[in-house]
Amino acid sequence: MLIGILIGLVFGNWVDGFEEILSFNETAMSFLDSEHMEAFGASKAAGASNVLMVGLTLIQGAGAKGAVCMDGTLPGYHWHRGYGSGANSWLIQLEGGGWCNNVRTCVYRKTSRHGSSAYMEKEIAFTGILSDKAEYNPDFYNWNRIKLRYCDGASFTGDSENQAAQLQFRGQRIWLAAMEEFMSKGMRSAKQALLSGCSAGGLASILHCDEFRGLFSGNTKVKCLSDAGMFLDAADVSGGRTLRNYFGGVVGSQGLKNTLPRVCTDHLDPTSCFFPQNLVDNIKTPLFILNTAYDSWQIQSSLAPPSADPSGYWHDCRLNHSKCSPAQIQFLQGFRNEMLNAINRFSLSKQNGLFINSCFAHCQTERQDTWFADNSPVIGNKAIAQAVGDWYFDRTSVKAIDCPYPCDKSCHHLVFRQA
Repeated sequence: MLIGILIGLVFGNWVDGFEEILSFNETAMSFLDSEHMEAFGASKAAGASNVLMVGLTLIQGAGAKGAVCMDGTLPGYHWHRGYGSGANSWLIQLEGGGWCNNVRTCVYRKTSRHGSSAYMEKEIAFTGILSDKAEYNPDFYNWNRIKLRYCDGASFTGDSENQAAQLQFRGQRIWLAAMEEFMSKGMRSAKQALLSGCSAGGLASILHCDEFRGLFSGNTKVKCLSDAGMFLDAADVSGGRTLRNYFGGVVGSQGLKNTLPRVCTDHLDPTSCFFPQNLVDNIKTPLFILNTAYDSWQIQSSLAPPSADPSGYWHDCRLNHSKCSPAQIQFLQGFRNEMLNAINRFSLSKQNGLFINSCFAHCQTERQDTWFADNSPVIGNKAIAQAVGDWYFDRTSVKAIDCPYPCDKSCHHLVFRQA
């Protein structure tokens, strides 16, 4: 797993939108972890004077249920209480942060915030969809907003252990213990609820969407949102299947066969059922898919990782889309087409929502600049926060698919520079 050394953040307005320049040590990179793409939005926000900081709460009853992080520590969450018209509305945001696919990477993960609550920040900034200010988060600012921390390594789905390596794979138990905790804190009487998540958390929100709906009575309005969670089972630049092989390791090492959705595993192999393209058509709960058509994580780690590009032909393009050749852009347009094909049937359902923008980015809900700001990414003059709100509250149908790159000038592209 990546030991990413991300050093600097620079802002600049470019011809084709707004770019963030992230520096990292590529020699330390195997799979670029989405946490580092998120980290800059959070660290930038934390530096602002008026940003809400919310403390960490450990789930005290979780240990007795075996609902523990990879190292056996208690799982945790951050909760900012709702008030006024939002007092009985609940937003659960599932944290992202990659996966681990074998004993070595999982043992390493135990010494990080994604494998142990001992390493989690004691408080984090609530920005974007978690913000408590109406001007930054118009529809959800006064809801109960919870960020559930991610410390199991398999998108909250595992229920096994590796005793020899002293590894606990208890994501499914963590999910259940957390939901029980939130129900006891008042979510049981929710009038409205939204399960959300980014990256590995966006995949988790798809995997657990119908489970989440099942917690509530028929009187509660329940929907789900997946941000940057549409990880495609796509061929890499060498014709191999880098991400399928990687997900196969996650599924195999954590024994996910029995915890993945039955509606999928009844007719497909377990690894295929960790790919959302094989799940979304069968989800009964209304679901909103928010994704960039040129997802930075997938370009870095699935399509053009160094392992699939030994000659380094993709090196510059992988770091900076403006360095891609016409042939490379054509390959990435093919990936966009795969994305659109994967969600075609899903998009036909009236209850579902879509926002697929043609940006080189990853995770857009928790960062204020991409969620809702003066220069946020838009499709048809509608920012992501407005699109999600319109869909959640049934103000209008939202099926927004951008024109292909480079037509969108509102993007906040991620650009990587080697440290």
